[in-house]
Amino acid sequence: MTPKNDDHEALSGGELTVLGRIRSASNATYLCESTLGEHSVHCVYKPISGEQPLWDFPDGTLAGRELAAYLVSTQLGWNIVPYTIIRHGPAGPGMLQLWVQQPGDAVDSTPTPWPDLVDLFPANKLEPGYLPVLRAYDYAGDEVILMHADDIRLWRMAVFDVLINNADRKGGHVLRDLDGHIYGVDHGVCLHVENKLRTVLWGWAGKPIDDRTLEAVAGLADGLGDQFGDALADQITDAEIAALRRRARALLDHPVMPGPNRHRPIPWPAF
Repeated sequence: MTPKNDDHEALSGGELTVLGRIRSASNATYLCESTLGEHSVHCVYKPISGEQPLWDFPDGTLAGRELAAYLVSTQLGWNIVPYTIIRHGPAGPGMLQLWVQQPGDAVDSTPTPWPDLVDLFPANKLEPGYLPVLRAYDYAGDEVILMHADDIRLWRMAVFDVLINNADRKGGHVLRDLDGHIYGVDHGVCLHVENKLRTVLWGWAGKPIDDRTLEAVAGLADGLGDQFGDALADQITDAEIAALRRRARALLDHPVMPGPNRHRPIPWPAF
C-alpha cells in the first residue's frame, strides 16, 4: 500500500482524537489526528452540528459542499482539494480533510524566503512572476497591491472556482505543502445556482482558456450525466448539479476567464 493510500485509509477508518480547535474559522473546526494501526494522519474536522446556518445556502450542508468540491476536483484530474470524506467524529458526522502541512508551520521553523502565493506588495514594486489584482491601502495608509503567482496550478484553481461558483476564495485558502503542491481548501460556500463567484484569483480575467484545460472541463460536463452526477446528488441538489453543468458548458462555448462583478469582486477579508 502506498503512503497516499495509507493516509486515505487512516482518515477513513482511523480513531479520531481532537488536538485542538481552529479559532479563526467561522464554523466549528477542529484539528484532529486519525490513527489506524501504526499509521496516523492529521486532519481538519468540521462537524455538521457546528455549522452556522446561511440564509443564502439553505440546502444541504456545508460539509456536503466541501465533499462535492473534492469530487469535482477529482473528476477534473487536477488534485486541487485535499482528500476529503464525510464520516462520524467526536461531535457527530462531519467533513474530514487531510491536513496540508506548509513550510513555516512549525513554531521554530525558518520563514520561507519567497512571498505567499497570494500576497500584498508595495504598490511601486511589482513582484516578478505575479499578476496584479487590485490596489488598496494598508493599516499604515501606504498604498499596496494585491497579487497572486502566475502559476499553472493556480490557473487551474481559478478555472475550478468558476466551475464550482466559489463564493469565498481567500488568499489564506490557497496552500502550498512541503513538496510544493498547491491545494485549495474551505469550499463550504460553493456550487450555488446563482452567480456568487468571489475570488482573489482575478489575474487571468479576460484571458483565453487553453485546450488542455478545456478537455478536462468537457470531461466534467460529460460525467455529470453519468455516475459522477449520481455521486454529487448525495451532497447537493439536482438544480445545483444542473447549474454546474451549465457553467461547464458556458466555459466550453466561450473559453475566456470571466472578470470580477463589481458587486462581488473579492471576498473580504482577502486573507
